[in-house]
Amino acid sequence: MRSLMFVPAHNERLMSSAARSEADVLLLDIEDSVQPIINKQIARDMICQWVKQGKFNNHMVIPRINDRESGQLLKDVYQLTIPGVHGFMYPKSKLGEDVYFIDKLLETIEYEKGFEIGTFKLIPLIETAAAVLNAQDICKASKRVVAIAYGCEDFIADLEGIHDEAHESLFTPRAIIAMAARATGVIPIDTVHINVHDLVDLEENLKVAKNLGFEGMLVLHPKELELVHRYFSPTEQEVTDAEDMLRLYELSQTEGKGVAIKDGKFIGPPMVIMAKKVIRKHKLILSKPL
Repeated sequence: MRSLMFVPAHNERLMSSAARSEADVLLLDIEDSVQPIINKQIARDMICQWVKQGKFNNHMVIPRINDRESGQLLKDVYQLTIPGVHGFMYPKSKLGEDVYFIDKLLETIEYEKGFEIGTFKLIPLIETAAAVLNAQDICKASKRVVAIAYGCEDFIADLEGIHDEAHESLFTPRAIIAMAARATGVIPIDTVHINVHDLVDLEENLKVAKNLGFEGMLVLHPKELELVHRYFSPTEQEVTDAEDMLRLYELSQTEGKGVAIKDGKFIGPPMVIMAKKVIRKHKLILSKPL
């Protein structure tokens, strides 16, 4: 989940472009970008049709559905719980109870349709002050939760704050969200970069996101994908260093030395854990269908 790209699901041209893109996850949108309401059924029908035709076979498909107060949620999940859809992005998740609600709704539908319970995963969208403060509870509310994602613009509006040019107002919520996700074993996904044409600023944001522990980013345009993938993929040097670290550590254990040293630094358990994560991520990326 390095890149999760929003696609208005009622727009055939954008859906076609997304199908050809290298995004890891397609967030086929039925929520904010699909207006007026009449277009939401067009979006649902198009997702079902394109998924059944295998047009998204090289991507993870996660529609962004409407929230529980929209009047559209039941239609969304009932019609889109089909083979080829991997789960749903759930917006406006303020409490763990919101995620528990959608978990049980999906459980009922899975039972009725004959799917294994837990088939459809969840990515709650954290976009209010309450959601940030309840991020850990949201992560723990359902075993379906594989990631949480930050929605900065709705958060700033809810906070009545300012999205400053240096993005300082986003730093604290980003840190909280990343920590909540890592503390509960789910993947933290960073917020969208609104100015899609400013790739210099995008790169600055990616540096911060990687430092904070994020593993991926919400994306609005295919032109952002190359940079996003570069920052959330291990470099050749990182992979080589990780392999060397594990080799030296295993050798020290075999020889009974109890300690390994690389480049003058002791290789302790935290470094071994990080090295294993780098190797695992590298293998996942290599196994991604082209």
